[in-house]
Amino acid sequence: MKEFKEEVEYLKEKGLLRKLVFLESSVGSKISIDRQHYVNFASNDYLGLSRHPEIIRAVVSALKKYGFGSGASRLLSGSFISHKKLEERIASFKNTESSLVFNTGYAANTGIIPAIAGAEWSIFSDELNHASIIDGIRLSKATIKIFRHRDMNHLEGLLKKSSKKKLIVTDAVFSMDGDIAPLKDIVFLSKKYNAILMIDDAHGTGVLGKTGCGALEHFGIKGDNIIQMGTLSKALGCFGAFAAGSRDLMDFLLNRARSFIYSTSLPPAVAEAGTKAVDIVERKSHNLRKKLWNNRQRLYNGLVDLGYNTFGSGTPIIPILTGDVKGTLKLSAYLYKNKIFAPAIRPPTVPEGKCRIRFSVAAMHTKDDIDRVLEVLTQKMQLHF
Repeated sequence: MKEFKEEVEYLKEKGLLRKLVFLESSVGSKISIDRQHYVNFASNDYLGLSRHPEIIRAVVSALKKYGFGSGASRLLSGSFISHKKLEERIASFKNTESSLVFNTGYAANTGIIPAIAGAEWSIFSDELNHASIIDGIRLSKATIKIFRHRDMNHLEGLLKKSSKKKLIVTDAVFSMDGDIAPLKDIVFLSKKYNAILMIDDAHGTGVLGKTGCGALEHFGIKGDNIIQMGTLSKALGCFGAFAAGSRDLMDFLLNRARSFIYSTSLPPAVAEAGTKAVDIVERKSHNLRKKLWNNRQRLYNGLVDLGYNTFGSGTPIIPILTGDVKGTLKLSAYLYKNKIFAPAIRPPTVPEGKCRIRFSVAAMHTKDDIDRVLEVLTQKMQLHF
């Protein structure tokens, strides 16, 4: 149709047209595209669990027992013992009374937030929150208050002015900047102004904390009255998402979160994979996480030494500022030519003028993988000058 063609041409002209890249391999630190091999710095499989043999065995066993499809939504006939086991395991891992599994992180945030906050609420959201949080807030009927990124003075000023019920929502780890929310300060303000706090711990779960429990463990915060959202699709190497918190909250969401109520449930084999992944993260991932953080530090130090702006990253997500769209596409193409897969991040994912290459470090990367990135970037700088 003409209208769509014109929009596609506009996106192409601005360097904003996306195209899919198809992998011919598993999503590990090395991937195959068009029969060529690349070092992969675009995956959120931080611990390399997507190919863990125990998870694969759990899936195969569940497939033989249950088949694949779940048949219906959870409130019809689509609830399996596998879902119950996963929810109990997540609650234990996150130190909460209960949990509820959603199909994706996007479905979780767009289900939880509008279920909680109606017209009598104000929602306070960090300006760099993930799109799923933004869309969840838009679906609510609440008054929306955006506070400057990690700016606690601004957040407090907004909280002071509100007479409505209050919900603060923040990413724990910001997916495009790699920095961590100041959760101790946010918890303090939530208590001071009688606000409910919800954190999106998608990129913290499995990565942060002594046992990989996430951002609250990282800061030593008890999560008794905090709504925790997380995913099984990043450091846990599986698929799905969850809310964790009080039993009353989970009962409420089961009856009010539309993305939960009206979605066919996760296949039981996927739920079994998630349960096994949580077991591995909590009990067997110490060495993997140590290697992840060592790899992160090696790349981070190298990028800083080269003079790159890394946006204050404090996690295995390490972006480098490239500025405009054209320059970012050129750098991504240069990396790709040198067998490094790190796609350009452009608007609307990030603001105009803040395009970047986003390196996502994994435990499975070798020192040679990381040094290769630094070597290629050094060569690029020498060519530029």
